[in-house]
Amino acid sequence: MPEDATARERELLEENARLRRIATALMERVESAGVAGAAPYAAFEHAVLLAEQVRERTEALQQTLAELHAAKAEAEAANLSKTRFLAAVSHDLMQPLNAARLFTSALEEHELPAQSTRLVGHVGRSLQDVEALLGTLVDISRLDAGVLEPDIAPFPVARLLDVLAEEFRQMAAARGLALHYVASDAVVASDLALLARVVRNFLTNAIRYTEQGRILLGCRRRPGGLEILVGDTGPGIPEAQREAIFQEFQRLGERRDAEDRGLGLGLAIVDRIAGILDHPLRLASVPGRGSLFAVRVPAGRLPAAPASAPAPAWEGDVLAGTRVWVIDDDPGICEGMAALLDGWGCEVRTATSLAALEADLNAHAPGEAADVLLVDYHLGEGDPDGLAVTARLRERRPGLAVVVITANHDASIKSLTRQRGYGCLLKPVKPLRLRMQLVGLRGVGSG
Repeated sequence: MPEDATARERELLEENARLRRIATALMERVESAGVAGAAPYAAFEHAVLLAEQVRERTEALQQTLAELHAAKAEAEAANLSKTRFLAAVSHDLMQPLNAARLFTSALEEHELPAQSTRLVGHVGRSLQDVEALLGTLVDISRLDAGVLEPDIAPFPVARLLDVLAEEFRQMAAARGLALHYVASDAVVASDLALLARVVRNFLTNAIRYTEQGRILLGCRRRPGGLEILVGDTGPGIPEAQREAIFQEFQRLGERRDAEDRGLGLGLAIVDRIAGILDHPLRLASVPGRGSLFAVRVPAGRLPAAPASAPAPAWEGDVLAGTRVWVIDDDPGICEGMAALLDGWGCEVRTATSLAALEADLNAHAPGEAADVLLVDYHLGEGDPDGLAVTARLRERRPGLAVVVITANHDASIKSLTRQRGYGCLLKPVKPLRLRMQLVGLRGVGSG
C-alpha cells in the first residue's frame, strides 16, 4: 500500500506540474494579446471589450444592410409603380390620340381646298409628334424597369419593311429627299414591334439630319441572318461622337430647327432594345458624306403552309365592299374608324361592346356576315376582353378574319394573337399599316 500511495502521489505531482505549465502558457498568451505592460486581468477585460465592440458593430452593419435592402425594394416598387402609371396614362392618352389620328387620316382621304389640306397636314404631323414623344417616354420607362419582354417569332422581313418604306417615302419626299428601298424575301426571327422601333428610329434620324440627297433602306444577307440597313447622304458622324449618340439625351449633329422635337432618347432606346433582342448594331460613317446604321437579325423559318396566291396590290379600290365590324369601347374611336374605312370603300358597322353589336345586328341586319373584325383588346370594365369577344363571334362565324388593336405592348398579348392566327396593331393605329393588314386579309379570304 505505501508503494501504491507513493506512486499515486508522484502522478498527482506530475499532473499538477503539467497543469501549471499550461496555465503559465495561457497567461502568457493572454498577456501577449492584450495591451503591452497590462496585467492579465486587464488584458482579459480588454478582450471582452473588443468582443462587445465587434458585436455592436456587427449589429449596426446588419441593421444598415437591412435598411439598404428595404430602400432598394422601395425604390424598385416606386420604379415599377411609375412604369405602371405611365402605361395606364399612355393607354388613356392613346384613346383620344388614336381617334384624332383616325379622323385626320379620314380627312386626308377627301378632296379639300389647298389651304385645308395644308392645315390637315399640320394637324397630322403634330399628332405624330405627340405619339412619338409619348411612345418614347413609355418605352424608356419600361426598358428601365425591365418589364419589356420580347415576343420572338418568325416573319417575312418584307412585312415590316414594305410598310416602313411606304410611310417614310412620303416623309422623305416632303423634305425633298428620295428614299430608295431594296425589298427582300428573307424570313427573320424577332419581335416585329420592337424591331420596327429600331428601324423606324434609324429612318427618322436619316430624314431629320439629311439636307439633300437620298435615303437607303435595304438588307444584306449575313451568315445566320440578315442585316437591315439604313443609309443616308447626311453630314456624317465624327468618330468621337459615335458612342455618345447612343446615350440618353444626346443628339446627332447640331440641328435644332422647329421640326426637331425629339428628346434625344431615340438611339438610347435602339441600343436597349437591341440588347434585349440580342441583335448587334453597326454604325459606319464618313463625315461630310453620310452614315449607315444597321441591325443584324437572325434568320427564321415559317411553319409549313399551303401555297397561296400573293396578296393583291393595295392601291385603288381593292378594299371596296369589304365588310368590317369594329368593336371599341371609345365612341370617338368607333366614329374615327368608320370615317377612315368608309373612305376606303368598306362597309362598316361599329359598336362599343359585343352586346351592342349583337343588338344592332338583331335589330337591323340579322344574319349579316363580316369579312374582318377589328376589336380593341381592352374593352369596358366588366366586359370580356377582345380575345374572348372574338372567340364568341367566331363560334358562329368561323371564317371571320380578326385584327386585335391594343395600346398594351405586353409580349403575352402579341403572342396570343399570333397563336390564334389574328393580326395585331398597336395604338395609335397607323392608317397605312391598317390598310395593308386589311388588304392582306382580303387577299387570303378571296384566295
